[in-house]
Amino acid sequence: MRLRIGVSIMLLEARRDAIIDFATEADRLGYDGFFMPEAWGYDMTVLLAEAAVRTTRITLGTGILGIWNRSAATIAMAAATLHAISGGRFVLGLGASTPQLAEGLHDTQFERPVARMRQMITQVRALLAGERIPLAVTTARALKLNVPAAPVPIQVAALGEGMTRLTGEMADAWAPFLYPWSRLVTGIERLQEGATRAGHPERLPEVHPFVPTVVAESQAKAREEAAWFVSFFVTTSAVYRDSLVRQGYGPAVQAVLEANTPRSTGEVPAEAEELLEQLVVYGTPPEARRRLSRWHAAGAHLPVLLLRPDLTAAERALVLETFQPLLRSD
Repeated sequence: MRLRIGVSIMLLEARRDAIIDFATEADRLGYDGFFMPEAWGYDMTVLLAEAAVRTTRITLGTGILGIWNRSAATIAMAAATLHAISGGRFVLGLGASTPQLAEGLHDTQFERPVARMRQMITQVRALLAGERIPLAVTTARALKLNVPAAPVPIQVAALGEGMTRLTGEMADAWAPFLYPWSRLVTGIERLQEGATRAGHPERLPEVHPFVPTVVAESQAKAREEAAWFVSFFVTTSAVYRDSLVRQGYGPAVQAVLEANTPRSTGEVPAEAEELLEQLVVYGTPPEARRRLSRWHAAGAHLPVLLLRPDLTAAERALVLETFQPLLRSD
């Protein structure tokens, strides 16, 4: 059976040409999706427009846009534009992002992210459907977009229970990051609760987890780079650290923190090995394919392979060639 696989590059990648080359190569090789996160670098809606005119079949998406970065109207305008440019291949990925990005870059207070997400999806969907925006703040005359209606799918990068239930209630796909593969079943239960609350228990969002991915010629090299991925996010992001602790990985998280104190060494000690096994697809090509199979078996419809930044063209090609056989029908 043919498997669906998407690809992405970590947000630290600052080479525009490398991002676009990766999108065009993934398109050529038959990958199903190309998703790019937005943080403090390029405007990904503009970069995806460039990718749209350089590709022909691959789905393109934001993976993710923070809900504090733009108004619902500017997000809807960007989504409608990308839908048109790509010939209907665009997916809008939204996420709560982090307090540091919302407040330290966009000068916007981070508060009640679930309520903010609900409002954002409600307003964006209305605008994309050709309706007037349901205003939440002012009493001005509500406006609508002067573009054709655009049925853009929305996926949400939820980690917490409340946001995951909201995803089940309102979104087309769930796109968690740094989420253990063995816990997908729990997340799907929260999606079911949200879908039931919204009155459509038979219609669940698809599961599109973003998964750090490393392929190397030796298992030792692959583990070293996989450890860098885990240690980077555990030591720099309270959002992912706290999520893992809530899911029962507190001792492993603490071991990583201690191994990278007083400075980060990119180390994951043996007592935290379960984090590598749960969070990362890594290894030689056969081992990496075996590890990816666990994500599909656990309920992922479209796992998105997240690559490290600053890879050479040959290193990116090795990843794409490793998983390409899975994209072929038997």
